[in-house]
Order: sequence, then C-alpha cells, then structure tokens
Amino acid sequence: MKPAGDGSTPGTGLSPQPCGSNMKTMVPSEFHLSQNYPNPFTAATTIKFCVAYRSRVKLAIVHCESGMTERLADEVKEAGTFEVELNASRLPEGSYVCIFQAGDFLGTKMMSLKR
Repeated sequence: MKPAGDGSTPGTGLSPQPCGSNMKTMVPSEFHLSQNYPNPFTAATTIKFCVAYRSRVKLAIVHCESGMTERLADEVKEAGTFEVELNASRLPEGSYVCIFQAGDFLGTKMMSLKR
C-alpha cells in the first residue's frame, strides 16, 4: 500500500486524497472508512480510508454467507488518506462487510459483488 500521488499503478497500492482534512497539510483530522465505489461492483472496486495519526491499520472483507475473509491490509500506516483497489475476479458473488480498524476506530461498510 502506498500513499496517493506516488505515481503507483492502479491496483498496486494506496493513494491519498483529502478526507476530513486540513487542505493545506492534507493530513486527515479523523479516522474514516468511505463507502466502496462502485457499489455494487463486478470486477473491481475501490475502498478509501483515512488515518488520523500513525496507527496499525487492518482492512478486511468478509463474505456474509460463507464467512470467508480476505485481508487487504495489516500494517502500521502514517497519517494520510489511502485507497485500495480490490480485484474481485476470484471472489464469490454476494454481500460482503468491509471492516476497517485503526487506533480506537472501527468502521464497517456493506458491499455487494454481482456477476
């Protein structure tokens, strides 16, 4: 995962965008998990989240029917806003819960994969 603006190829890392931030410094003022887009999705979707201060970040999706878990991140991140592109080509169709943990923050979003 990489911060935005690093010139990374889509799908290879994370990218920063302002998210509840001071536009001058581009540092988020709070933790936040945005709704994935597009949603519902077919082949891929983007998950955006904000980290207010250096924290261990855990990001995962859980398939509601099977309980299958896909870990997308489990690492210490500096303050910033990040994006993860999820390639869903090998995931089963259905509803998923996206779970984001950072600091004392826990956020969840529902996602829907359609074939």
